[in-house]
Amino acid sequence: MRNAHPALRGVALSVALASVACAANEGGHATTNFEASRQAMVAEQIEARGIRDAALLAAMRRVPRHRFVPPELQAHAHIDRPLPIGHQQTISQPYIVALMTELVAPRPTMKVLEIGTGSGYQAAVLAECVREVYTIEILPELGRQAAALLTELGYTNIHARIGDGYDGWPEQAPFDAIVVTAAPPTIPQPLLEQLGIGGRLVIPVGETSQDLLIVTRTEQGYDRRTAEAVRFVPMTGKAQVGR
Repeated sequence: MRNAHPALRGVALSVALASVACAANEGGHATTNFEASRQAMVAEQIEARGIRDAALLAAMRRVPRHRFVPPELQAHAHIDRPLPIGHQQTISQPYIVALMTELVAPRPTMKVLEIGTGSGYQAAVLAECVREVYTIEILPELGRQAAALLTELGYTNIHARIGDGYDGWPEQAPFDAIVVTAAPPTIPQPLLEQLGIGGRLVIPVGETSQDLLIVTRTEQGYDRRTAEAVRFVPMTGKAQVGR
């Protein structure tokens, strides 16, 4: 989740980094015992907030979240907030990753599209729960870095590319689910079209205020419901054309 307005990113990330160090030290989470910190993260931040999907919880206990943040922040990898990952972007807080994953109702047979690879952490969590993940990142350097890490960690079921996520990945459609980690003003039509029947799109939508939407494709059309209010940075590229 990229949860700061572009005009405020530089200041916000600097302030966030300082508060992260303070909060981690005060809360006792700054530790190099990554395994213990990760287990505590799942118990205290995810299960305690009502996430119940057993496969998802197991995935978040396995995926080495500290590998998806810069080395100087690894001791803080499991605290309850986003962290800067470079390129004026962040890795989402653990709960948001868990919530968005649970909302797609992951199953081992599913093929999932992710828009906004970022650090690669959301893709890794999805890949532990579904058959295949296709992930797109618009920032080339960030996308290449994430793809290299995912390969190093052995995720053979993740397929990464650089591009504008607004267009989706039409040659691999239909998808059983689509997860979007940046907010367009309206839902991109290509993503709706690339959902299979029964598939779910989980996406933050809006500008100054945003809602996390769950869109399910049916034989008759699309059913939409709101999960909760959220704060993501805007989707860039074609999503912003004409605005």
